[in-house]
Amino acid sequence: MSRPFRPSHEAFAALGVLLSRELPTGEWAGVQRMMFTNALLVGMDGTGYRTRFCYPLGMPAIEALASWDGVGDPPGPWLKEKGRVDRSNPRHIGGIPVVVE
Repeated sequence: MSRPFRPSHEAFAALGVLLSRELPTGEWAGVQRMMFTNALLVGMDGTGYRTRFCYPLGMPAIEALASWDGVGDPPGPWLKEKGRVDRSNPRHIGGIPVVVE
């Protein structure tokens, strides 16, 4: 009989997540290297995640993990959200940041 999954940094590291953190919302999030992007995984548990935000580089994903409160969209230059929805970052058009002055 297997033991129930208990969220922890060590448990997620064993699943290949580089860095993890419990968000103020109570969900766990982490950064994992994908084939072509770096993912900010949200809503992680022992079987997967609820959604992910794809970043072109690792450092912005790590910075988003460190600073985001889990509400709304995460900060930084993520390109696409994949999970229950599949959408592009509304702050970018064709990979170009939209600046509002």
